[in-house]
Amino acid sequence: MSLSLGAVHTFAVLPVPLQSTTVSILTTYVLFAAFLSLTAFIAARNLLGDVSLRRHAVVGPPIAAIAFLAATFEFSPFLALGAALAVDGLAFRQLHDLDRRLLVGVVVIHFVVSVILGAVLFSLLALLGSAPV
Repeated sequence: MSLSLGAVHTFAVLPVPLQSTTVSILTTYVLFAAFLSLTAFIAARNLLGDVSLRRHAVVGPPIAAIAFLAATFEFSPFLALGAALAVDGLAFRQLHDLDRRLLVGVVVIHFVVSVILGAVLFSLLALLGSAPV
């Protein structure tokens, strides 16, 4: 009994390049979550005094996930904003056990700080991107 391998084709295994879109989406998500965690820390520090930056690292990722899901599935921006503010409030309530008035203040300040700092950083990136070389 002889076995012939003449009809068997061999294929070279080529390394699959990492998908650039996947990497850019994940990098954007991580940077956005870090940005939101930093602005949550700034907002809490503004109203509550001495707070830990490490504890506020949990605030950014769920809010960034809401933004990404809303953009991906084309949800209403108002629905996404309401969900993000609600999750933000829940996160601050879990972290600091605040009464309702102070909680609303921290969430509003977090929103304002995020919008202002985001606008400044975007403007800076646009300015640097348009600079002559």
